[in-house]
Amino acid sequence: MPEFDAVVWEWIIFAVIVVVLLALDLLVFHRRDHVPTLSESTWWTVFWIGVGLAFNALFWLREGHEAGVQFLTAYLIEKSLSMDNIFVFVVIFRFFAVPLMYQYRVLFWGILGAIFMRLAFILAGVELIERFSWVEPLFGAFLIYTAYKLARHSGAEVHPENNPVLRLARRVFRVSQGDHRQHGHAFFVREAGRRCITPMFLTLLVIESTDVLFAVDSVPAVLCITTDRFIAFSSNVFAILGLRALFFLLAGMVERFRYIHYGLAAVLGFVGLKMIAKYFLEYELAPWVSLLAVAGLLAISIVVSLMVKPARNDEFREGEN
Repeated sequence: MPEFDAVVWEWIIFAVIVVVLLALDLLVFHRRDHVPTLSESTWWTVFWIGVGLAFNALFWLREGHEAGVQFLTAYLIEKSLSMDNIFVFVVIFRFFAVPLMYQYRVLFWGILGAIFMRLAFILAGVELIERFSWVEPLFGAFLIYTAYKLARHSGAEVHPENNPVLRLARRVFRVSQGDHRQHGHAFFVREAGRRCITPMFLTLLVIESTDVLFAVDSVPAVLCITTDRFIAFSSNVFAILGLRALFFLLAGMVERFRYIHYGLAAVLGFVGLKMIAKYFLEYELAPWVSLLAVAGLLAISIVVSLMVKPARNDEFREGEN
């Protein structure tokens, strides 16, 4: 597989674009806490997808067809996995009783941490593959195992109260007695003259620690598509930048997509087998074939989810905040 290593200035330009977008998002467009409307979330979702596809188009023109297809396939995989992660975030926010108006800000800082974690995971993963080629089939086998677990996925299995990071934080730090209405979106406050962390900070810790598990699943899947550091990282970043808007767009109708985890499981199984075949059989599918396979599997799961309506007592009802 040919490599498309970006020179230093390309990394710099990419970093500047991401920083500017994040700064505008937090300091200009969402500087005030509010409950996002459905139309607002829709337009922001369209905006972030448009930004990712525009970057893909520019990258396609500069680096060529194969690099462009690899970026789009990796972007599609990460974006789709984000949809399955949304239910977990919903459960976490309900557990901590975080009002809707503050959830966006928590997700912002959560995504910022996710960007650095993705960078570390991708760089480490590529380095392992380049130094020890036998790691590839191990990644493939891990993805097949993950696909099996995802196919058996159940939202009821999410238990934030058992999160080890949450338990450690409660033991090590002083937690404020006030609730979200008293402290707003603050992560740190003073009570009785002592600095404390707030329940909002605990929420962020659980979000960040949960994202580590998401990265363990998604990064090997992306590295099955490409081992180019720039393609893998930039496609991941543009996919997760729009997670906040996508969360508010889909959080209230997650159960409408209750079959998508089967599609995601099929995708992870496919890319896992693809990586194993590459190592043992020295055979690799063309990038466009992988793109069509991933898109097709996801499309089928989405269409089936929308066509088969859930039973009335199984419909998702978001808790009031």
